[in-house]
Amino acid sequence: MSDQWRKILTREKLLGAACMVTGLIIIAVAALLLESGEVAVFSDEKLGTLFAPPSQTTLYVLGSLCFFVGGWQLYRGFRSTGVLLGAAGFLAVASFLIALTSGKELNLPGLLQTTLTSATPLTLGALSGVFCERAGVVNIAIEGMMLFGAFAAIAATSLSGNHWVGMLAAVLTAGVIAVLHAILSVTYKVDQIISGTVINILASGVTRYLKLRLLSPAGLNSPGPIANMRIPVLVDLPIVGKFFDNNPTVFIMLILVAVVTFIIFYTPWGLRTRSVGEHPRAADTVGVDVIRMRYINVIIGGLIAGIGGAYFSLGLGQFEDNMTHGQGFIALAAMIFGNWTPVGSFLAALLFGFADAVQGKMQSVLRVGLPPEFLQMAPYILTMIVLAGVIGRATPPAADGKPYEKQ
Repeated sequence: MSDQWRKILTREKLLGAACMVTGLIIIAVAALLLESGEVAVFSDEKLGTLFAPPSQTTLYVLGSLCFFVGGWQLYRGFRSTGVLLGAAGFLAVASFLIALTSGKELNLPGLLQTTLTSATPLTLGALSGVFCERAGVVNIAIEGMMLFGAFAAIAATSLSGNHWVGMLAAVLTAGVIAVLHAILSVTYKVDQIISGTVINILASGVTRYLKLRLLSPAGLNSPGPIANMRIPVLVDLPIVGKFFDNNPTVFIMLILVAVVTFIIFYTPWGLRTRSVGEHPRAADTVGVDVIRMRYINVIIGGLIAGIGGAYFSLGLGQFEDNMTHGQGFIALAAMIFGNWTPVGSFLAALLFGFADAVQGKMQSVLRVGLPPEFLQMAPYILTMIVLAGVIGRATPPAADGKPYEKQ
């Protein structure tokens, strides 16, 4: 592409054009697929109907607004593309939900709760990646660490009869796997992508073998799911009450987002971690032990990934082969989309969790006439779009993935 065309077809203008096209698509859906007089009912178990907008009219309004937002971007431009994407994204998602729910009823708080729970393992995996990659170590092995943690959680829970012992076992087991990753990538300077891939393959094979040979024959694969944690008073609130009756790992995840944010950005440890990931030679010059920092951060990342693994097995009450279903890789996408920050990763995980929650509702509640396999692809398609850089381009820590040679 020539320089002249590059100046004309800037990323901002392409996004504006895409918003205008999206607006036209929303209007076309309203005109061609929805019937006049239909309403989309969004309800709550305690309050009943929350709101019931007329489907066709509302989509005309939302589509027009999306078209206007795109046109404004082409004419004047927003100060930040984040404002454009946020506005267009909200309008598109709202239109999508109303179109799906037209003539039907959807429990909105239930959808939001499912979004949060679906985002939990993704956030935990992303936090694991934040610790590792902020210190300069690429961690493709999050999937394997979570899988080992899921297996250990069920084995320990069955042996002890206590789900919290299982949670602790998951954390420690994933931490041991993180030590292996650190030894390979930091000490022996094995390519970090290869090291992580090997651990993922190892996790898939070892956990399946141990399940078939030890766990299932010994009757240790069905301790039952962990009980939900209920927060008194808050659980009785309308609309948001569902959030306070949840899997314990959800609350652990929310606490960790705040804790990790504070550690990474507001403590001396976080400053040393970021310096090791950005410029290890300079950090070494001022007395920071680069190797030690990378080891400890990778291990901390592994411990957090173990909690994510426990979410799967303790939530289900048993271990299944490859039960993480690629969530560790989606967690990496959330980390990248979140620009290697805990809060950004959490918000990105909510986006992926929302895609997963919507496809589940489309199958079980809204009865959309599409094969379930197509609907289940939604989170993975969204992952590819994010990683392809359509939404934005993130800049990793400068020394991420680069072995350090002490001089």
